[in-house]
Amino acid sequence: MLRKTNMAAARKHKRVAASQPGFLSLKSSTDISELNIGRKKRVNKNKKKNWNKFSDIQDVEEFLDDVRLQERATGGLIADKSDDSLFFLDIGESKKKESLPTGGEEEDKKKRKNKRPLKVDLILQANSHIPAPKDILAHQQPNAKKLRRKQEQAEQLAAKGVVPRRERLLELRRAAFAAGTPVREKTVPNNNPERAYYDLWGDQPAETADGFYLEQTKKKPVKRPEKLNERPSELPAIEVIAPGGSYNPDFFSHQELLREAHEVEVKKLKAEERLERQLAVNRQELATEETTFKEQIQGLLDEEEQDEGVADEMAGDEEDTGMVSSSQQEKKTERQRKKEKADKLKEQQRRTEREVTSKRQQLFQLRSIQLELKKREQRTRLRQSRRKALQLAQKTQPRRLGRLKFQNPDLDVQLSDELAGSLRRLKPEGSVLKDRFKSFQKRNMIEPRERAKFKRKYKLKYVEKRAFKAIT
Repeated sequence: MLRKTNMAAARKHKRVAASQPGFLSLKSSTDISELNIGRKKRVNKNKKKNWNKFSDIQDVEEFLDDVRLQERATGGLIADKSDDSLFFLDIGESKKKESLPTGGEEEDKKKRKNKRPLKVDLILQANSHIPAPKDILAHQQPNAKKLRRKQEQAEQLAAKGVVPRRERLLELRRAAFAAGTPVREKTVPNNNPERAYYDLWGDQPAETADGFYLEQTKKKPVKRPEKLNERPSELPAIEVIAPGGSYNPDFFSHQELLREAHEVEVKKLKAEERLERQLAVNRQELATEETTFKEQIQGLLDEEEQDEGVADEMAGDEEDTGMVSSSQQEKKTERQRKKEKADKLKEQQRRTEREVTSKRQQLFQLRSIQLELKKREQRTRLRQSRRKALQLAQKTQPRRLGRLKFQNPDLDVQLSDELAGSLRRLKPEGSVLKDRFKSFQKRNMIEPRERAKFKRKYKLKYVEKRAFKAIT
């Protein structure tokens, strides 16, 4: 870094000295140029970056510029043009101009001046004789390759004598028309000038009764689904508190409100006790001294005793298998088979006789069957009424809309000694915002929610400062 600063300072001193009026250089610029004329700089032209930098292409550029100028001016090279296209014979003013009537020199000057184009128009005129480049996109067709392939295939089929399906159907239709067969008539367009005029953008109702047409032309509103007209809950938006919640309530109404609050607290206590009983440890399942001793000596017995027990079990299994194999080897005699076949026939006859008797008895049981049907109808009506009552009750109950279950808020109750005799001594309880929030949840308008818990990413670290230690 220090070397660079020294070099920069030296260059600065040289520039200041050269700018002085009495300063003379050792070698003039002419001498340096004369020395460099005969010397060529050695350049490695194998590298691409040196091609344009150390290559003299000025003559090539001038030639190409001349060719471009000739193409713009004459539409091609002048050497290739004929003499008639380059020169013309000047025979003086045209006869057409002489034959025109003149109304004076000043008028002729004005007319010639008016006919002369403006300089702006001359600048904007296209003076190039080169035709515009051909727009390839204008001549392209979508799916041109596919259409060309279809055309080639059709030509091949025509060479083989195969007629396409469209032409074959056209020939059949022409033959049917020539034979006099009835042809389906086309619908006549409504082009009668005396027909009624209908303004599409007017306020008059449309003549057609098509529902889709009316909906698309905004003449008929879209039908609102019936489900959107149903309320999510039959509960009122604002529930009035019981009379016992007043600032100066009646004695019996206040006692009734206290009873309701007491029942709510009793339910909470019972739920807590039930949870404690379910989580309590069963003393019968606790480990005793005997069970612990058995677990400790397990695996310490002799292997001979265990082998004897296993041998006894295997012997018992062999006896059972021997009895099963002996029973399987016994074959039934012909007498036994005939007896079994006769028993099956008798059982089938009994079943058929029972069916016949049951059908005969049903004729005498018409009254009992009618009574049974009436009882069934009564039971179905009772179930329907219960189901309807349950549905009506569910309309006033909050539904399960999320992962949390709705919990009724606590009743705002004041004890007998906390009642205020007047509004001046009344203490406000509860929150209007919380009541509205719970009302939305109870009427199934929003799902039950709970406050997000703040979870600390890092634990707090308590450190006693030096000043605090000094005081203690």
